[in-house]
Amino acid sequence: MKKIITSLSLLALPCMFADAQSVPSAYSISQQDLRGTARFMSMAGAFGALGGDLSTLGQNPGGIGIYRSNEIGFTVGLDMIGSKATSGGFSNTENMTRFNLNNIGGVFTMKLPGSVMPNLNFGFTYNKGASFNRRYKGLIPNLQTSMSNYIAGISNAYDLNEADVSYGDNYDPYNPPVGTRTVPWLAVLGYYGFLTTPEVRSDESTDWYGQFGDGTSGVGAFDVEERGSVDEYNIALGGNINNVVFWGMDFDITSLDYRISSVWSESLDNAYVYNPNTERVGRMQADWSLYDNYRLNGTGFSYRLGVIVKPIQELRLGLAFHTPTYYNLNETYYDTHLDYDYPFPTKDNSTWANDGYSAGNSFNFSTPWRVIASMAGVIGNKLIVSADYEWNGYKHMKYSEADNYGYYDPWYDWDNPWEWGDWYGAPSRSRADNGSPRADYMNANDFANSIIKKVYRDTHTFRIGAEFRVLPSFSVRAGYSYTTSPVTTEVKDYRVDVPGTGIMSNYSLDNQTQHVTCGVGYKHKGFYLDLAYVYKYTSSEYFPFSPDISDPASAVRSKLEFNKSSIALSMGYKF
Repeated sequence: MKKIITSLSLLALPCMFADAQSVPSAYSISQQDLRGTARFMSMAGAFGALGGDLSTLGQNPGGIGIYRSNEIGFTVGLDMIGSKATSGGFSNTENMTRFNLNNIGGVFTMKLPGSVMPNLNFGFTYNKGASFNRRYKGLIPNLQTSMSNYIAGISNAYDLNEADVSYGDNYDPYNPPVGTRTVPWLAVLGYYGFLTTPEVRSDESTDWYGQFGDGTSGVGAFDVEERGSVDEYNIALGGNINNVVFWGMDFDITSLDYRISSVWSESLDNAYVYNPNTERVGRMQADWSLYDNYRLNGTGFSYRLGVIVKPIQELRLGLAFHTPTYYNLNETYYDTHLDYDYPFPTKDNSTWANDGYSAGNSFNFSTPWRVIASMAGVIGNKLIVSADYEWNGYKHMKYSEADNYGYYDPWYDWDNPWEWGDWYGAPSRSRADNGSPRADYMNANDFANSIIKKVYRDTHTFRIGAEFRVLPSFSVRAGYSYTTSPVTTEVKDYRVDVPGTGIMSNYSLDNQTQHVTCGVGYKHKGFYLDLAYVYKYTSSEYFPFSPDISDPASAVRSKLEFNKSSIALSMGYKF
């Protein structure tokens, strides 16, 4: 008898269609890299109580108050990113190299009369806030289940029948008319790719079966590439009070572009596959690959406030607050399809989600709050030791309805949503044809936010850095940082479903992250030249689809290790 794997918790899912929001992507776009000037990076970013560096505008804006002269500078970097995927004794490594403009900007000082507030400083910088570039691929042997069974579980959870996922004369399950039932895209794609088979019961209800059952075996393979970055444009203002209290504020405009392309392939022996030529299910070889492409882009803004207190010359204390970055985002699904090969003739060897058209959607998103507390000791003109603690409230990430209409056009023909061709893609489905919000869209927002709280937790980052002046013009630096895992124990123990969006069901869950840094610096009169090396290590786990929480032993997963070596070079002039 064939196995049927259905997670009952999927009954709550409104998220497997194009209007949904991706829970794993929320974390991806909320992360901050260790980037900035080479001096900042070589001390592991432990700069919250020091200031006097262009990078502090994006960390503790109070650092702008330290300046007593003008500065202009820039930083370029080279990233060498490696990954290793391991599962069942098989491992695979991937490498890529990227060049970046990490930082460019300037700070300008305006002298004021009087000693209480001797100067007022202005700063303008561009920072590469984060880079998403990485690629990982691997083989997962000895599968205990199949994505086809996962898709069958979705179809069962939604209580779908064959008519719900197949094309009628006036019905497109990918884009049902407003006011009608929304069908998960994976359910439609799985049906047309012979991954799932419906079986009508005597009470007219339908049971769905995947390809993996008793006696089935096989292997899976994945290939995932993430690309894009977060670009920050900072406008800062600050000063000092009696050269004891240094304050600053920063207005940040952010541009985000995140893309992920993935392929999940399965090769199954003795799979249960419906043969349309015989109209029966047979046991045979099944080979197929699921391709998914997703882009998230938009702009946002945030506000940062910071202060540094220097009670004595040898001690500095810092505190900074970062509001969430409030984004207005557009997402696009494109080139999503299934290629298959079975030992029987088919009309085509592939089926395309959404008839091959791209689909778009708009929504708002807010990243976590951040709080940074810092302390630094300055010993003479020789040694600086600095430490930071940073709190990130990842479980407070939040999706909401877009403030604008996104792709919505009140004159658009919703009864024929693809009349403008695939250069335009899909309009936003977050609103009905009269412009009012759709209930299922708002429910999807609420659902995604509730899953975020189950999957992610707040993180704690500890940074320490040191600088030693060997000669008046030459310094050496080193640092270390550690960030706790953002993932809850519930999701690590497979007690939480991680829903997909569109047909993007794959995700990775990061564990702790570590940075080891070092660098050197040279300065002569107003000119400075700094060089930094940063090694970053993150362990993670890849899932092509959410494990069945009723059968954790069948979870399909691969261990991931990411390591990145970065070299940064800064040049600048103080005058």
